[in-house]
Amino acid sequence: MSLVRSAALFGNHELYSLKDGNDSTELSTSMFNSENRGIIYSSESCSSDSYDPKYFLDSPSDYLVSQSPDAIDYDEDKVSLKLQEFEKALLDDNNNNNVINHYEDSDNHDHSMEIDGDWSHTTHSPKEYSSSDSNLNSPKQIAFKGLLFECASAIYNGNFKEAMQMINMLRQRVAIQGEPSERIAAYMVEALAARMATSGRGLYRALKCKEPPSSDRLSAMQVLFEVCPCFRFGFMAANGAILEAIKDETRVHIIDFDINQGSQYYTLLQTLAKIPGKMPHVRLTGVDDPDSVQRPMGGLKTIGQRLEQLAEDLRVPFEFHSVASETALVSPSMLGCQPGEALIVNFAFQLHHMPDESVSTVNLRDRLLRMVKGLNPKLVTLVEQDVNTNTAPFMTRFAEAYNYYSAVFESLDATLARDSQDRMNVEKQCLARDIINVVACEGEERIERYEVAGKWRARMSMAGFKSCPISKNVNSEIRKLIKEYSDRYKVKEENGALHFGWEEKILIVCSTWR
Repeated sequence: MSLVRSAALFGNHELYSLKDGNDSTELSTSMFNSENRGIIYSSESCSSDSYDPKYFLDSPSDYLVSQSPDAIDYDEDKVSLKLQEFEKALLDDNNNNNVINHYEDSDNHDHSMEIDGDWSHTTHSPKEYSSSDSNLNSPKQIAFKGLLFECASAIYNGNFKEAMQMINMLRQRVAIQGEPSERIAAYMVEALAARMATSGRGLYRALKCKEPPSSDRLSAMQVLFEVCPCFRFGFMAANGAILEAIKDETRVHIIDFDINQGSQYYTLLQTLAKIPGKMPHVRLTGVDDPDSVQRPMGGLKTIGQRLEQLAEDLRVPFEFHSVASETALVSPSMLGCQPGEALIVNFAFQLHHMPDESVSTVNLRDRLLRMVKGLNPKLVTLVEQDVNTNTAPFMTRFAEAYNYYSAVFESLDATLARDSQDRMNVEKQCLARDIINVVACEGEERIERYEVAGKWRARMSMAGFKSCPISKNVNSEIRKLIKEYSDRYKVKEENGALHFGWEEKILIVCSTWR
């Protein structure tokens, strides 16, 4: 996930409301008003009693992600053991015993260890802290940050013995229930250990296949969306732009190359149902990539059936189609575009997974954009995390990841208690997975290849797109809504795009193109 792709790993069914509510946790959804040609916002409750479970999977086990044994070239049993040790090092409850695996310090030792190589763990008990503890630029944060960067530099320069000493020191000092600087340090140090052991690939895949939480626990991604609105408002801004683009259309075709669990379209359908007058006929096409998170639970067929059932209940003219193909191999003929349809293409937290020129001479990222441009869409929406983890060299990438995820960890501190199990689920299941991939993996194994807004603008322009500024109406309504969370959340418009951030750090950017 990216952060968003990780949502499919969890079995909570309460993410999307299907009826209105009036409590303080309400979030709003945009809807088009045909009379004033604008976007108005009607409340949509996210309370646990406001959803209809028939649109969701019946069992959390349905979300399990499995992989073909042929696709994994490491020992799964040993990877599982290492993952358990990794989690124990971070989540050990009141156990002060040290779990020590031997790490060779000899100058002649080959430090390019495989995933089944031993690497040292010193477990620590989660400490108790008050959520009111000061954490912004605290001496503790400065100390952790300095040590982490020294460790990263040592690994980069091949000083593995020195790096291992710093890793052990950090493991003894950080706590995942501590202040944000400690929490991010706990995961960054494990990513550094994984990089030194060249085990990032195995850890990343093991985390991806991790069994979801029990059914009585909130989905980690649900919590992330509800308490860190930058991600949620990225979807909302895209939906608002789509609704404005289709307001005068009778037939609409939306193509999404990664609809995930269809969450964005539950909201879109609910909004369309509230439009007065005749609604447009909506056709949604999703790409059913064999590597997608949906495939282990039957591909997009089940998701499409739920969307169709929801649309039928809401009396929205709707049909769903899936294209069984790797994203990189999708051709225009597979998408079934028809004359008379307004074509919308939605890229929400997806394009950064496509390899570009830094990975392959084929440059699948730009090729996909050029193919989409050839379809002559009325609108293309792009939502991405604003951080440079693609072509940046290791030390720059490490600094980018630290600064970006520090802001995310800080933002969670404003809405969730530090000892909250939901918060630990978000941080371990959603954030740690990305951090490990960004820091520990290279080449084709580094999947989380985010880019900053300026680079996306350049890519879109080179593919032939022109910027289509998000309307003032969508902009102003989202500004009102984001204030309901914390005044430390910010939204600004720049080059026609909406930038959502925590204090001065931009986290998510939504832009629209033609």
